[in-house]
Amino acid sequence: MVEPRYPGLIEHYVNLGACYDPEGLRQVGEQLKGCMTGYKACYQRAYRCLTAAAQLLEDGRVLLLTPELEARMAKRVKGMLSRECKRQGVGEGQSVQRFLGAVTWQGVRCEWGTVAAQCDRVYELSDPYHLAHPMLTGLAAGAMAAGYDVIACPDPLFPDRMAHLLIPHLSLAFVTSNDRQSWPYRAYRRIKLDTMVDQELLKRNRGRLRFAGKVTAALLEEAVDSLAQAKAMHDELEGFYNPYVDFDQGKGQGEAIIQAFLALQKAE
Repeated sequence: MVEPRYPGLIEHYVNLGACYDPEGLRQVGEQLKGCMTGYKACYQRAYRCLTAAAQLLEDGRVLLLTPELEARMAKRVKGMLSRECKRQGVGEGQSVQRFLGAVTWQGVRCEWGTVAAQCDRVYELSDPYHLAHPMLTGLAAGAMAAGYDVIACPDPLFPDRMAHLLIPHLSLAFVTSNDRQSWPYRAYRRIKLDTMVDQELLKRNRGRLRFAGKVTAALLEEAVDSLAQAKAMHDELEGFYNPYVDFDQGKGQGEAIIQAFLALQKAE
């Protein structure tokens, strides 16, 4: 919900509650209350599972992301930029953020088709330990410095970190893959980030990382199951609500808002 800064003067409240038929809803009031029971708890359980999964993944990432690894990744970034991002001779490019994937009631999903539709050359970064963010950040910075706009796609479990990078003008993308979501098409090139990790460090902690991976998978499965339960309860709620909602009135409010914006644009 967005509060108006100056109600009635510049902005106003949009009351979609006016589209309900209160008398009709009272007739199914008990069924609605029954559907609400446990609905929010499903989301809360999903959020707890996702938070725990992210913490486990973060422990492994912190363990493996050494200064030496970051130096190796920076060297690879420099090589890829020299091959792929020749300077255009114009100003710096811009970055926009777009989520490409999510944890949903249907599972952990990634819209790979969006990448394939915009980019012919795709570097697949095999990244089982979520280490790719520094590499993707370097690639994005280098591409923008060369004058190209980029699309930065956050990791659903770590929204402050990048999971994929698209440079549509070059028909070029860098995507991360792991056991939960792998690039389904033939990659232009494939880089295994775990081979860049200190192998002695990886060997000493392989059992710990394997255990964390199994627990993470179980937590994600539980989160997806909770989201699926919430979806089923929401569908049941919609079944009771829909006969008593005036959707034409709602669309009418939307059209009125659009026309008001267009009128302001013409006035300018």
